[in-house]
Amino acid sequence: MEVKLEKTYELDVDAAAAWALLSDVRAVAGCMPGAEITEQIDANSYKGAVKVKVGPALAQFGGTVDVIECAPAERRMVMRGKGADKGGSSASMDLTAVIEPSADGAARSLLHGQASVVVNGKFAQFGGRMMTQVSEMMLGQFVDNFRVAARELAARQAPVAAAGADAGDAATESPAEAAPAAAPRQAAREINGLALLWALIKGWFGGLFAGRA
Repeated sequence: MEVKLEKTYELDVDAAAAWALLSDVRAVAGCMPGAEITEQIDANSYKGAVKVKVGPALAQFGGTVDVIECAPAERRMVMRGKGADKGGSSASMDLTAVIEPSADGAARSLLHGQASVVVNGKFAQFGGRMMTQVSEMMLGQFVDNFRVAARELAARQAPVAAAGADAGDAATESPAEAAPAAAPRQAAREINGLALLWALIKGWFGGLFAGRA
C-alpha cells in the first residue's frame, strides 16, 4: 500500500541555517522521534533504527537511509529510507525536501516536502486513509523537532559569523562549517505507539460513520 504526502512548513530561521540542518543526515534522523543513525556505510548510505513503544512493549525496525541527491545550490535533498521488523512488516519512503528563502527577505524560510511511503505486512491492513493520518502526525512531530534544531543551529552560527567578520575571514569559513548541525535535545527516545494507535482509532471511526452516512 502506498501513501503520498506533499506539505509546506514555515520555519523561523533563514534558508542557510535550515539547509545546514537538512544536509546533515544524522541531525535530520535525530529530529524524528525514535530514529537514529547507527552506522555510516559510505558517503551516501547509512544504517539506522526506529523504536516504537506501545505501553510496556518496545519494537525496533532496522533499515538503511540513502542520499539519492544533494544539491546545495538549490537547497534540495532527496533521500530513500527502507526497513523491516522481525515480524515481517516492512516500509520504504522516498523523500524530496527543498528549502526556500522567505519572499520578504526576513530571517524565515519554507520547507517543502514530497514523500511516497509504501508499507507491507500488518501495517497495510489499516488502509490508506488511516496510514495517511498517521504519516501526517509523524511528519508534524518531525517538523516540530526540526524547527527547534534549526533555531539552535542558527543561534550557534550567529556569534561565529560575527567573530569571523571581525577577524576579516568571514569569506573563508562558513557558519555551517564552524557550527555543525545537531539534533534537538528534547526529541523522544522512541515513537509513542499509543499516540499512533489513537490516530488509527479516530480514522477508523471516521471512516465507519462516513460510510454509514
